Amino acid sequence: MRRRPHLPAWLPVDPFIMGLLATVGLAALLPARGAAASVAEAASTAAVALLFFLYGARLSTREALDGMRHWRLHLTVLASTFLLFPLLGLAAHALVPTVLTPPLYSGLLFLCLVPSTIQSSIAFTSIARGNVPAAICAGSFSSLIGIFLTPVLAACLLGNSAGGFSLDSLVKIVLQLLLPFLLGQFARPWVGGFLVRNKKVLGYVDRGSILLVVYTAFSAGMVAGIWHQVSLPRLGGLMAVEAVILAVMLAATWYGAKRLGFTREDRIAIQFAGSKKSLAAGLPMASVLFGAQASLAVLPLMLFHQMQLMVCAVLARRRARDPQTPDAPQTPGTPKAPDTPQTPDTPHASQLTDTPHPTEDPQVTERPERAAEHVAEVSYTPQHPVPQAR
Repeated sequence: MRRRPHLPAWLPVDPFIMGLLATVGLAALLPARGAAASVAEAASTAAVALLFFLYGARLSTREALDGMRHWRLHLTVLASTFLLFPLLGLAAHALVPTVLTPPLYSGLLFLCLVPSTIQSSIAFTSIARGNVPAAICAGSFSSLIGIFLTPVLAACLLGNSAGGFSLDSLVKIVLQLLLPFLLGQFARPWVGGFLVRNKKVLGYVDRGSILLVVYTAFSAGMVAGIWHQVSLPRLGGLMAVEAVILAVMLAATWYGAKRLGFTREDRIAIQFAGSKKSLAAGLPMASVLFGAQASLAVLPLMLFHQMQLMVCAVLARRRARDPQTPDAPQTPGTPKAPDTPQTPDTPHASQLTDTPHPTEDPQVTERPERAAEHVAEVSYTPQHPVPQAR
């Protein structure tokens, strides 16, 4: 059977990122003005509410209960995502205004508050022969907690840049984020099956909604003249800072998990789930929290998303080639990961874009033993069994 041609693995161009860049270009050439801006803003508000309704409707309650036995691993991932990342973001304030402008720093700090990804963390964990069920649960918990924690942290750390603790910002968060999410949870018994059967079609709805949010935010930035504040040297400085943050997080999650006594499989899951940030979850939150300033606020997140895919694609393949070593001593509360299949090559980054789902298919997450098979379907790479170490 003839294989479908695809771009080489060393050129991880993400089609969703390309769509985002095209949307930014459209907003730069044809920004929404006047009445069109009002229509785009109303449509963007409705799109954010729809996204969070789907978040709630897709979340499997049984998954959260089944994953509680991995509590040490989940706490480690959550600490990396919502404690260590924000500390690095706060430390980057020393680079203002020499390297980063205040708006770019606000976006960088917001990046550090966003929850982790799910789909790409699962795929990379499988490639590196890590604990796939743990990666599923850790990413799901991070996304769920981030719906509540990210706006609170943004209000505390960003102050007036994200609306502060004003009543207006609180009402926006409740009406556009929390209420649709709770309604989705309430409607799950009636709409959950439909969402599972039509997951691919609804994926286009999700991404279309996010593109609409990006277009509205960048249109407002163009009309307000925000982009005149950004120069190429500033963008280069931003990318350098993000590269340092990513390197620190990859090292901290790997060696920190080793010091905590986790097995190799668990350390892989911790590294890939604890070092990533979700573009799909961060974009709609930024549109609510930053308003007209959202165009610059999401720029660091967009750059970091593509950077993490490129770096982790190389790292996962390297982890898969590591010689098999005896597992670390087993620690209470951290079950040994089941054997996971090895993939001979790194999937293309276009197949690893994080989706705006806080959970994957409920049928997969409720049956952890099928998680590796699910990732194989996502990555479109042949699976081969790993020889058992003797």
